[in-house]
Amino acid sequence: MAIPSLSKAFHLLFEKPVLWLPGLVAGLLAAGVWLALAFSGTFFAGRLLVFAGLIAVFFITGTFGLIKTGGADLASLFRNGMQYYFRVLLPGLVIVFVALVTALLVGMTLSLFGSAMDPILIADLAMAFLIPALLLTFFADTAAVFEDQRVFASIRRSILLVSVNLVRVIGFFAVAFIVSCGILFTLMIVWTAFLVDKLEPLTTWTVEQQQAATPQQMLALIGTDGIWVTAGVLVLAGLLLVPILTGYKACFFKTLAGSSVIIEQAAGEYDSKGRWYKY
Repeated sequence: MAIPSLSKAFHLLFEKPVLWLPGLVAGLLAAGVWLALAFSGTFFAGRLLVFAGLIAVFFITGTFGLIKTGGADLASLFRNGMQYYFRVLLPGLVIVFVALVTALLVGMTLSLFGSAMDPILIADLAMAFLIPALLLTFFADTAAVFEDQRVFASIRRSILLVSVNLVRVIGFFAVAFIVSCGILFTLMIVWTAFLVDKLEPLTTWTVEQQQAATPQQMLALIGTDGIWVTAGVLVLAGLLLVPILTGYKACFFKTLAGSSVIIEQAAGEYDSKGRWYKY
């Protein structure tokens, strides 16, 4: 199921060039955040990151809607983005909120055992709770668009689908991971080729120096040219990764939802004559 869904996604990308637009937008937004971080610091970049995330959700939502309706033009992309925007955004905000609360509760619980808990241990234990939760709710956005589910119904639908098809979903993530690694590795080679002269001093650094290097030192090492080259690579990364992975997720969800029959027990009771009454 995972490989055929990926093949369908590539077919859609070549059949409907407008699907590449969200990737271009995401790449430009990522480059903008990177440039803000490099030239203005974390204060402005952090706020720009939130704004960029909201815009990216709009275009990803439009992609799902366009694949659902079979549209192929820019107007359809924007129309679906506006129609389903809050149906996708709100479940995402709920999931993020629950994840943050879970991480906070884990940290508070561990702090009861002592004031000097290892932050790495706290982070590892928090991730042990968060990763399964994020896995189960991963398809909430596609359920909201393709099945017109409401906020909590879309989350519940995702949990049911993943629970019933866990092996297939793991296969989906495995293929997505391989594709992502292949693209990122290729772009890393391109980035290194452009900055090979600036990165040459790294070969003389000791392991201790490399581990102690700060972001400011790395920015000074690659210089202004390196910052702009990195921005260009981020644009390419967004242009490739977002359309491929978004289309892949949409195609996989359609196949998964169409092949999964989930039987839910309705709440109710039998009366004295054996008749079923649903609550």
